[in-house]
Order: sequence, then structure tokens, then C-alpha cells
Amino acid sequence: MKIKEQPRRPARLEMLPLLDVVFLLLVFFIYAMLSMAVERGLHLDLPHSSQARPSPDQVTAVSLCRGAGGLEVYMDKDLLSLDLLGSRLESLVNSEATREPRVALFAEATISYQELFMVLDLIRASGVAAISLQAEAGE
Repeated sequence: MKIKEQPRRPARLEMLPLLDVVFLLLVFFIYAMLSMAVERGLHLDLPHSSQARPSPDQVTAVSLCRGAGGLEVYMDKDLLSLDLLGSRLESLVNSEATREPRVALFAEATISYQELFMVLDLIRASGVAAISLQAEAGE
């Protein structure tokens, strides 16, 4: 008995499973990029503000916190003296790589108003015009 041979059809490539895989990969890479966000400042107990917004990237983080010896100043996680902070910011302003440097100032809630303005004046004196005070969102 002879079996009739079925005519050959070309293989079909189903698009729906392919789209599912592509969207899953897209979600994975988006989630991976968000989880790799670079934290440039120190983890501080910041004051709360209802108008707080995240600062843009490409900023220099200056953090103020209370240490054992008094006020501690960090620039991108490096502990500096106030004089060294001023000279580093001046070199950042004068460098060819940055056109208009921006500083995000993180200050703990325990820092006095006078100490905050002392550092603000130092940053302004070094030539940085774009200064952003950081706060926690909420309340």
C-alpha cells in the first residue's frame, strides 16, 4: 500500500513567542540599568522636603556630616579639608573637560545653618554657580 506524500510547506516562524522574548529581554535590561544607578554621595540623614527632586547626573557630590572631630566634608566620597575642597573645585572649574560644573550639596539635618553657609560660600568662591541643595522626598 502506497502512502500519499503530503506537499511540503515552508516552515513558519511564529512572531508572538519571539515578541514575548524580546520584551522580556527589554524589561530585564531596563531593570538592570536602573539597579546599577551610581550613588555618588554618602548615605546621610537628609532633611525632608515636599518639593525634593533627584538631581541630574554629571554633578560633583559634596557631603557634609558630623564626625568625631566636628564637621566632615566629602567630595565624591573622599574626605577633604575645607581648603582642599576649595582648591579641588577651582581646578574642576578651570579644567577643559567640564564646561559648567554643577555641585550637589548633601548636608545632614544636624549640620548648623552657619556651617552650611560657610561651605556654600566656599563653593561659590571657587567659581561654581550651579549648586543644588539635596533633601529627602516626603513630609
